[in-house]
Amino acid sequence: MEHAAGKLISAIQKEWGHEFGEPAAEISEDIIDKGHDLLQAIKNDEIHPILDGLTVTEYLGASWDQNHPSVMKYITCVESALNATKNVQN
Repeated sequence: MEHAAGKLISAIQKEWGHEFGEPAAEISEDIIDKGHDLLQAIKNDEIHPILDGLTVTEYLGASWDQNHPSVMKYITCVESALNATKNVQN
């Protein structure tokens, strides 16, 4: 799951790089921070309390995700890993 979250952060940073110097870059910086928060929560086994019932898409911001479709496959990977972890714990 850490690997998937790391890939997600890289994809977000790539989008931020494309937006650098534009107003949208500030929003992407916030999303990068949220990605780092997710990774840290995964490392500390605190991801479910951080998400608090939200999907990764919802946590990051669905409107941002929709405007950056190249990131969606990485979000899906993190969500799949989360679901697999949930299924193992149940």
